[in-house]
Amino acid sequence: MNNPGKENPLEEGQVLLFNKPLYWTSFDLVNKVRIMIRESTGIRKIKVGHAGTLDPLADGLMILCTGKATRRAEEFTGLDKEYVAEIYLGKTTPSFDLETGTDGEYPISHITRALAEEALGSFLGRQEQVPPVFSAKLIEGKRAYEFARKGIETEIKPVNVVFREIELLDFNLPVIRVRILCSKGTYIRAFARDIGKALGSGAHLSALTRTAIGPYRTENAIDLEKFNILLQKMKQTGKFSV
Repeated sequence: MNNPGKENPLEEGQVLLFNKPLYWTSFDLVNKVRIMIRESTGIRKIKVGHAGTLDPLADGLMILCTGKATRRAEEFTGLDKEYVAEIYLGKTTPSFDLETGTDGEYPISHITRALAEEALGSFLGRQEQVPPVFSAKLIEGKRAYEFARKGIETEIKPVNVVFREIELLDFNLPVIRVRILCSKGTYIRAFARDIGKALGSGAHLSALTRTAIGPYRTENAIDLEKFNILLQKMKQTGKFSV
């Protein structure tokens, strides 16, 4: 479908819900979608952007915008996010997740389900959270992780975040699974660090899935295989519909 007199539906603008694969960067997904559109439509230049990143060690929902809809990206960046986090108790890492190796071990025998639920509940509401040093926070014009990976100590100022809902889904030491509904800018890796301290132990994030962005949920998201099918249908019909 490459009608010179008619704009392609993806150029007109689409808001797409994607399920980002584990280990992919957000740019990997954006770039792959852009390449697939080019190869399918013959359009040499097509705008594709995201409305918020997701770490390589996390999977789940990302919102991508194409064509003229890239102007709408800011509509989605401020929405609340929902995650399901797997938190490993008793061991810490410098990055607060699996990007780096263990740097400390702590007791967990005193931790009960009741204690975990009490600690989780203490985080509800507005909190001051110190972002991870292994993050994209800007410090003196550079990303914090650039300093962290060189072993340079830096001071990161706390930010205000809001935890609207926190639910303990599974308690099976040393791992707990937690559903978290929170405001934009919340680092779940930092939450894992803080819950470890609140339990008189240590912790790090061992798995993370983003399940929702505002009203948009992973149940309605597509993967790259499904996207390819939609592109092929668009060639035949001239319409794009998820």
